Amino acid sequence: MTDTTTAYSDFETRPLRDFTEKAYLDYSMYVILDRALPHIGDGMKPVQRRIVYAMSELGLSAAAKYKKSARTVGDVLGKFHPHGDSACYEAMVLMAQSFSYRYPLIDGQGNWGSADDPKSFAAMRYTEARLAPYAQLLLAELGQGTVDWQPNFDGTMEEPVVLPARVPNVLLNGGTGIAVGMATDIPPHNLCEVTEACIHLLDNPDATVAELCEYIQGPDMPTEAELVTPRADIRKLYETGSGGLRMRARWERDGRDIVVTALPYQVSGSKVLEQIAAQMQAKKLPMVEDLRDESDHENPTRLVITPRSNRVDATELMQHVFATTDLEKTYRVNLNVIGLDGRPRVRNLREILSEWLTFRRQTVTRRLRWRLDRVEARLHLLEGYLIAYLNIDEVIAIIRSEDEPKPVLMERFGLTERQAEAILELRLRHLARLEEMKIRGEQSDLEQERDELQATLGSERKLTDLIQGELREDADKYGDERRSPLVERESARALSETDLVPSEPVTIVLSQKGWVRAAKGHDVDAERLSYKAGDHFRDAAAGRTNQLAAFIDSTGRSYSLPAHTLPSARGQGEPLTGRLSPPSGARFEFVLAGESPTQLVLATDHGYGFVTELSNLYAKNRSGKALLTVPQGARVLKPTPVQDPDTDRLLAVTNAGRLLIFPLSELPALAKGKGNKIIDIPKARLNAGDERLAAVLVVPEGRDVVLQAGKRTLNLRAADLAGYEGARARRGGLLPRGFQRVDGVRLAE
Repeated sequence: MTDTTTAYSDFETRPLRDFTEKAYLDYSMYVILDRALPHIGDGMKPVQRRIVYAMSELGLSAAAKYKKSARTVGDVLGKFHPHGDSACYEAMVLMAQSFSYRYPLIDGQGNWGSADDPKSFAAMRYTEARLAPYAQLLLAELGQGTVDWQPNFDGTMEEPVVLPARVPNVLLNGGTGIAVGMATDIPPHNLCEVTEACIHLLDNPDATVAELCEYIQGPDMPTEAELVTPRADIRKLYETGSGGLRMRARWERDGRDIVVTALPYQVSGSKVLEQIAAQMQAKKLPMVEDLRDESDHENPTRLVITPRSNRVDATELMQHVFATTDLEKTYRVNLNVIGLDGRPRVRNLREILSEWLTFRRQTVTRRLRWRLDRVEARLHLLEGYLIAYLNIDEVIAIIRSEDEPKPVLMERFGLTERQAEAILELRLRHLARLEEMKIRGEQSDLEQERDELQATLGSERKLTDLIQGELREDADKYGDERRSPLVERESARALSETDLVPSEPVTIVLSQKGWVRAAKGHDVDAERLSYKAGDHFRDAAAGRTNQLAAFIDSTGRSYSLPAHTLPSARGQGEPLTGRLSPPSGARFEFVLAGESPTQLVLATDHGYGFVTELSNLYAKNRSGKALLTVPQGARVLKPTPVQDPDTDRLLAVTNAGRLLIFPLSELPALAKGKGNKIIDIPKARLNAGDERLAAVLVVPEGRDVVLQAGKRTLNLRAADLAGYEGARARRGGLLPRGFQRVDGVRLAE
């Protein structure tokens, strides 16, 4: 029987904690470096780089015929990328979508998806593809010794570690990726702007991010929607390498219609229509009558919103739609890329451009040295050819007579082994006299090229000029105008529930027992409405459905409810206590409604009061807010509205027949409190309950007043009121006999 210790002695023993830690770390590094994050050199992830390289190896240049996408995917998986075909094809589709990539790398034929549904592309067996012209900026210098190569997954082939990009593709097409513990979100940019910034940075290596932002105004998405992020925020984003962007759809008026002509990046028009339609069905967008999609080949984006009438404010409506749909979208920005040192890090704009220019300088230097080596090698051979032509008869004789002519030629004419080998491989037809002239001409051209290459490699300034010239050339050939205009706008604000309600006249009716209802129109006789047994009319206010209804209880607290939420007057309403929570024993006394700012006079029958705005009565919670201080035993009087606070006068009348009228400006304007004394009522009479303030009334200049005492009325003309004028808090004048018990006061018709 075999001993267990001996049987397993060949296996490594490691603690489970160390094993799992290393396994997870290896996996994390693989995801970060070989899957999710782009390289700063060519701005591509491994799968994207392998797709582009495999297509170039298949000869699928921009001038070639299209080939089935399945052919490309098969080559990529079989040679370089041993992963799933669907993920590989999806990455390929993304590089072909003009609405996803600012500068597409692949020219697709067939169904490659749409902006409404990017994943609606056909299967790879149906679509065809070739490289787009822009891809040459990544591949043109590949075979010129510019990059390092590495074995593929099975060691049978080699693939480039990074592509020799002639432009900073990492910024131009951007990219997103989620790794382990980190992510990247790089927005697309404009080729012309980025190359200008690179040229400036080459001339001014110490340039700041602020200076570079003079050239790169901001990201440039494939769509024509507006970039509404403030310039200061964009600059901060470029300085830190992280932040956020806001894009907003562009719209215009076409008669009565509102037409959306451009959508934010990666926003689906059909989804936006669904979002707006859902609000319409939920009656949260009553000002919209119709919604339709009129997009076609001539107008790729044309979403039409029809308001209910010309009175609808289109700007306010669109502000609400921007705030509640994807017509305005926020994008996260995180400039996290793998640097030349092989490490991922968030970089600011200057660091990205500086590091890419370092990569480009290395690439151009390697390309020039590679070319210089080829030129010098060719010149070396041409020198041998010339020696052979000048001694052609002797060379032929040696070749004919010697068994091993190479060493003899090398010794006789001082040739190197390569030169001698090249001479021996010459074809007979190249021995013509005319060939000597061609060789000398080629030699002259190559010597001139060699001198230029050596001069460029030996001068930093000349190398910089070469890089700048190539950047300008590429920008002229492949660059275009900015698509995403930069327009600073305030953040969109959704309309409140009240704003969304149509403005219709309504009369809010309050009963003695605190039941409330709302009747359509302002010509409602509230007192003739039917009430529950034992209940009857208490107060009414004319307002509109998009306003708040304010209520005052017997303790002086105020409350508010949206008028459109109140029950219809076709029934008998519902008790306010179901929605509001007044103090125990309190009764609801009055209801008010109207446009703000509307000023009111609030008072108690103890003779104190103040002026306040209607908005001060609005409360946000069920329990209301303290508004008017009501002394013990006092009663709240009916509020009276103010028309002109500068010229109006306040009339105060007691139930003992005392009347005082004074300028309203003498009464303070307060948000809450007890207020100031309006009319003087002797303390003894007040405590005994013999005299109270019966009513207050705001009297505009020149208006007459009607006093009511039982069934008797007294008309006081404007001239008659002069006899009762006085300062605030005075005793006032005595009314005629028979009006010692005034029930109420109103303005004459």
